[in-house]
Amino acid sequence: MKVDTNHEVLALERSVLDRWARGDPYGFVENATDDVTWFDHTTRSRIDGKEALSRHVEQFVGAMDIPRYEMPNVQIRILGDFAMLTSNWHTYAEDGALTSQWNATEVYRREGDAWKYVHVHWAPVSVAG
Repeated sequence: MKVDTNHEVLALERSVLDRWARGDPYGFVENATDDVTWFDHTTRSRIDGKEALSRHVEQFVGAMDIPRYEMPNVQIRILGDFAMLTSNWHTYAEDGALTSQWNATEVYRREGDAWKYVHVHWAPVSVAG
């Protein structure tokens, strides 16, 4: 039985974010294409390539301890051997308080039997209180 592609992509994303929440950012690197590109709130320019991404995420090792997160507004679009996931990401403290909100856009490319990140862009959401 063939697994639904949307479920494959979402399962990969959740497994990588589970690791990130525990302070291990290397799930993004391990599941990236060699020619991956990346932007986040700490980059001044685009990061090009898996090796550069590995060096970049090193700063986040052990920096996160996120007890709970949610991914509202997930949308996955499949275009042949490419998939695009867009979502929000909300993180919460132990007491249930919202600690951060993010917008994410990720593009995947199928390589063999696996989906790999080919482009990732994360941006924090500024919410006026």
